[in-house]
Amino acid sequence: MTALDEPQVSVTHPLEPLTADEVTAAAAILKEARGLGPTARFVFVHLHEPSKAALASGQPLPREAEIVLYERAERTLYEAVVSLSDRTVVDWRPRPGVQAPIMAEEFFATEDIVRADPRWQEAMRRRGIEQFDLAMIDPWASSWTGPEDDPSARRIVRPLTWMRSAPGEHGYARPVDGLIVTVDLDLREVVDVEDHGVVDLPPQPANYEQPWIHDPANVPRVETIRDDVKPIEITQPEGPSFTVDGHAVSWQKWHLRIGFTPREGLVLHDVSYDDRGTRRPILHRASLAEMYVPYGDPAPTHRFKNVFDQGEYGVGWLANPLTLGCDCVGHIRYFDGVVNDQDGEAVVIPNAICMHEEDTGIAWKHTDFRTEKVEVRRRRRLVISSIVTVGNYEYGYFWYLYNDGMIEYEVKLSGVISTGSIPVGDVPGHGTLVAPGLYGPHHQHFFCVRLDMTVDGAANTVTEIDSMPSPPGPANPHGNAWVTTRTPIISEAGGARDTAPERARFWKIESATETGPTGAPTAYALLPGSTVPPMYSPEAVFAPRSGFTEHTLWVTANDPAQRFAAGDYPLQAPVGTGLPYYLDGDRPLEGSDVVVWYTFGAHHVVRPEDWPVMPVSTIGFMLRPSGFFDGNPALDLPASDAHGEPCH
Repeated sequence: MTALDEPQVSVTHPLEPLTADEVTAAAAILKEARGLGPTARFVFVHLHEPSKAALASGQPLPREAEIVLYERAERTLYEAVVSLSDRTVVDWRPRPGVQAPIMAEEFFATEDIVRADPRWQEAMRRRGIEQFDLAMIDPWASSWTGPEDDPSARRIVRPLTWMRSAPGEHGYARPVDGLIVTVDLDLREVVDVEDHGVVDLPPQPANYEQPWIHDPANVPRVETIRDDVKPIEITQPEGPSFTVDGHAVSWQKWHLRIGFTPREGLVLHDVSYDDRGTRRPILHRASLAEMYVPYGDPAPTHRFKNVFDQGEYGVGWLANPLTLGCDCVGHIRYFDGVVNDQDGEAVVIPNAICMHEEDTGIAWKHTDFRTEKVEVRRRRRLVISSIVTVGNYEYGYFWYLYNDGMIEYEVKLSGVISTGSIPVGDVPGHGTLVAPGLYGPHHQHFFCVRLDMTVDGAANTVTEIDSMPSPPGPANPHGNAWVTTRTPIISEAGGARDTAPERARFWKIESATETGPTGAPTAYALLPGSTVPPMYSPEAVFAPRSGFTEHTLWVTANDPAQRFAAGDYPLQAPVGTGLPYYLDGDRPLEGSDVVVWYTFGAHHVVRPEDWPVMPVSTIGFMLRPSGFFDGNPALDLPASDAHGEPCH
């Protein structure tokens, strides 16, 4: 295994992420220009991306930073654009009536605020708990429970408490159920404590680290570590097949740029494919547009758990520094992630993004049984990944580019379930028992990916493809015939679509200007993966916040200001301002610059096997060439060697 060093990179392209120096400089320019004091807190600082038209012009472009700032003294959020080239503030505007995402300094301060509160301490003593220093206090976003959560009135979180039995021990095994605290983040104080009654802490430990896993009381107990796992070494003696220049990547026939923002995390830009010397565009920008986790347990401790992890926290600043041989295996190229602290200073997350190649089996094969001649080629993919920790959960975001022209997006879910306590011997009504007195509530995870498509150019049409049996009759005398139908999505009035497994439904993003050798538009097909409907009632008080989960696919006219599926600032918002509101204008879509939003979900009925740490589960979708090429694009792959001899 090998890791390539991170070179020092000068900014040579307008889509290069902000450097650490640029982040700090942007904040300093804004502080000076606006006379900002210590109550001005920097939420996000990242690249203000040039428009498609500006990028296409080929002209030198100014470097600009986009800043989200929260002024605690005014309880007001501001948005700014700062020119790093001219050292000026290009735009400055307040956003009244909304709340900024929870900041890192607030995240960590909440634990101390709660631990020092006498009402919380008294509630803990009623449970026989005196060792407050062993309490784990997670600052859950408040959701919307009623007018008292009005984002114009106050800025709040609702922390929940767990107890470690010793420093470093697995605290999520011992939830303090029924105890809910409300913290005003501006006042830095607890404003409400709800105690719905004492439930004893679960009696047994449930650790996943050595040596605790060998404790006879541990759930489950591990007697010995496996000793039959032989090493697997992945080597590339001639080095990797990719080349990197700053954040520009070339791999086989693929070209792209890697981006990173504190809210979205990993972003892909300008994805194109070299087809016989012509670089053909496919994707202008691909990003996580929102992540939503609603819980299905009406108990007081869990009823407000419906969290927009991307919009209420931001997944970029929660990215893990990845480790060679553990998170990533092989010949690795890392990219750092640059975020900011609340003073506006740059914070570098080393190795926030990992890139490597993987062999994924055969790309194609055929045996001519008459001649006994066999031809086979190996399939590879370029893996670009980032892993984030949001409280108890881990999410891995993986983009795969294959050497047959396919693109895949996969989310890997792991970490620890959010737990609840019940009396030993009871059975939970809205979750699964994982240990005596301990259960995991039912919940779902919804992800929305924003795909700014450019299939052979910006003029695209999204077409829905259904398959259905032909009716019996003269044209189908044997009853075996079936056909496909095409439904172009011509305006935003029809831009919200759903999967239909009974029709094997998928969607094509077709070029409006280019055709393939058969005369059909060149296209990429979006093939749905795992999708689930939301299980909460449409009458739920929080349901209006999450409109993007109501449909699987959304198609909108391209507007760079419309980036987030639940709106710009979902924290404490009673109603979402993203999808489906982006469709209200009924803009034309046919043969235009379109954005495709794909929503997919994981339905988690907790299992005992998910405890004390979850085995990885995966969900995602694929973008597959469909008439984009004139034949199998992997036909030119070289034959592999088998121990020095050609494979067939």
